[in-house]
Amino acid sequence: MSREIKFNITAANRGTAFPVKVITRASKTEIAGVSEGIVKIRLTAVPVDGKANEQLIDFLAEQLHVAKSAIEIVAGQNDSKKMISINGLSNAEVEQRLKLNDAHTAADD
Repeated sequence: MSREIKFNITAANRGTAFPVKVITRASKTEIAGVSEGIVKIRLTAVPVDGKANEQLIDFLAEQLHVAKSAIEIVAGQNDSKKMISINGLSNAEVEQRLKLNDAHTAADD
């Protein structure tokens, strides 16, 4: 049984923006769930020299089926909490492609 999980997704002029919290040095790169309106993403990369940001963009591009150039970290470049902008996708497309309604609510890390 699937339950709907709300997260703070915002329509933008050319796409969608939403907050993420990145957990680095994980054993697997994956969406860990949604907690308090924030999409939690585990990355295997370390937060050094932009490696985690690069892996985040690569992962989101793959999950959303968009070019890496369509994804931008608009806030939080050097923080675990980030605001992500996706050009060319609606809120509903992002939710569906990330399968957020199927994700389990993540415990606070």
